Amino acid sequence: MSYFSCAYSIFLPIYALVVTGLSSATARLTAQSAALEMYGNARLVRKTALKLFSLLGLVGTLFTALLAKPFCEYAAKTPDAVSAVVLISPAVFFGCITAVERGYHEGMSDMYPTAFSQLAEGIVKAAAGLAICMLTIENSEAVLRFFPKGIDSRAVAAAGAIFGVTLSSVAAAAYFPITRIFGKRVREACAGDTTLISKKSIIKDLLKIAVPIGISSVVTNLTALIDMGTLIGGISRYNGAEALFSGADANQMPQFVYGSFSAIALTVFNLVPSVTNMLGKGILPAVTSAWECNDVLGLKKSTGQALTAAGLMAVPSAVGIGVLSSEILYFLFPHQTDEVRICVNALRYLMPGMLFLCLSFPVFSMLQAIGKAAVPLKIMVLGAVLKLIGNLLLIPLMGVDGSALSTTICYAVILILSLAVYMRTTRITLDKKPFVSIIYSGVICGVSAGLVRDISEDAMPSVMVLGLSVIAGAAGYVAALWLSGVVKINGR
Repeated sequence: MSYFSCAYSIFLPIYALVVTGLSSATARLTAQSAALEMYGNARLVRKTALKLFSLLGLVGTLFTALLAKPFCEYAAKTPDAVSAVVLISPAVFFGCITAVERGYHEGMSDMYPTAFSQLAEGIVKAAAGLAICMLTIENSEAVLRFFPKGIDSRAVAAAGAIFGVTLSSVAAAAYFPITRIFGKRVREACAGDTTLISKKSIIKDLLKIAVPIGISSVVTNLTALIDMGTLIGGISRYNGAEALFSGADANQMPQFVYGSFSAIALTVFNLVPSVTNMLGKGILPAVTSAWECNDVLGLKKSTGQALTAAGLMAVPSAVGIGVLSSEILYFLFPHQTDEVRICVNALRYLMPGMLFLCLSFPVFSMLQAIGKAAVPLKIMVLGAVLKLIGNLLLIPLMGVDGSALSTTICYAVILILSLAVYMRTTRITLDKKPFVSIIYSGVICGVSAGLVRDISEDAMPSVMVLGLSVIAGAAGYVAALWLSGVVKINGR
């Protein structure tokens, strides 16, 4: 997992910079053309974006591949991960093509191609990644002949698994020409205004939208790079390091700890924010309309709805995962007991940070809606600096738990600052009662889950204990919300 995560740590920032904003930029320009029935111009947007961003994707692929050796040897201190980085680099190129195609169809109000291409991508990623990794392990002697001498066989297996990511990006990109040939024609063939905007103007507009989004996405990925750079180097200075991992050579311990933390604790940490991120996208039009029309009541209502919805999901998730972190991790990763043992406390330290991150997403979107698009980028840069300082100070004192705690501090500061800027700019005040009720209900959720866990853990299998604890926590949470009036049942 250390080799695998190392490849992702360099891949994700480059991928975020090059790819992330493309879909939104293409969708926006396509939608503008479609609204005016300028379908010829919509096709021109797609063709121009494909040419521009295919070139950009090729540059990103070459940059990733060329950066692999110095990055892995000097920054990550994991030289055997070079092969994994090289094998994932083509995904940048194919990701650019896929992002443009998805954005074009989304701009034409057709979300099905995005959904089906993501489905194809996910299936190939899982199937090919696991299959190639397994074949590599079973035929390690034959496969190692094609790699540098002395490379760890596990690094080659990780490279095989990471190659599944590249193949999945190929599958996603291939979906569009296949459906274009054999599927139904989209609305692009409809007659309409034949006016065409110059390619130069289209390129300018595409970059104007895509670049800020890409830079913001890079900053959000900096925490992974910071963890990789500081955790591997700092964990060896932790006094309790020998207790973390006693099953192998001490020289492998920093990579083992980093791989466990990034693959297990951070994977669970990112589950809920990936859902609440959609709330920000959904609330943006309403906030924009209220702001432009100077509708203070509408702005206050939309803001309260977005933050309340995010809190309703994030609070019980953070509390529940924190209380049941051991049970959840051993259930999800039953064969990685050493890795789970490292991550249990770290996951608990991460949970407040998960709550702050979940609330930050809608605030970022609302800042963009009121014309403060640069503010999230500035605040995230400050948060990344705090994350780096926190890791350098806390990892030698607390080990991997220090990295988790610095993540929570980072996202707490990001939420506080972004919310302060938003409230000061809009000059609105929010009703605190729903948020107090949600926090109180979250406490009831945690207490209920913890009590059931403590009562039943010696009398039942662990899976049943976890299931009953989750049910009890959910029941306690919903009951507390209902009694406090935050949610209503049957309209009452």
